[in-house]
Amino acid sequence: MIDSPTREEPRFPADKEPVAAKAIGDLLDQIAVERGDLAICGGACGGDLLFAEAALARQLSLAIYLPFEEDKFLAKSVDFADADWRSRYFTAKSQAVLHIAPEELGPLKADENPYERNNLWMLQVATGYGAEKVDFLCLWNGAGGDGPGGTQHLMQEVQQKGGRTHWLDTRQLWS
Repeated sequence: MIDSPTREEPRFPADKEPVAAKAIGDLLDQIAVERGDLAICGGACGGDLLFAEAALARQLSLAIYLPFEEDKFLAKSVDFADADWRSRYFTAKSQAVLHIAPEELGPLKADENPYERNNLWMLQVATGYGAEKVDFLCLWNGAGGDGPGGTQHLMQEVQQKGGRTHWLDTRQLWS
């Protein structure tokens, strides 16, 4: 996600958004996505929505997966960021199929993490078309996340299932 204005250690500064958007678009072109291909992502401000916008610009079919009810998700993963991320979320959503975990999967079990569950859900859908068709794009600094269920978790799961991973390393992109 884009850094909160109060984040102490920068990870995805807002001024790096154009660099990230270009890298995501270039990578989609490099792997030769085609009109109608399915693009799956969360809807968080930052990499998720930049990916969604790039996918829609290339006329991919977009599915957005949320770990929580939409209001809670927006509060945790979109609204804290400056700029117009909320309106960008709703623009992407208007052209996507929206999936909300509690509505489709039921309530969390006591031992489940909502972010890990969402990662596994997205991956299950993607691998349903064949693991060999899965290209996982991640914009990431290689460090652990702020909690479970982050980029590292999904990258490892994709690799275990036989999908391809494409890592846009922000340590290199930002320099």
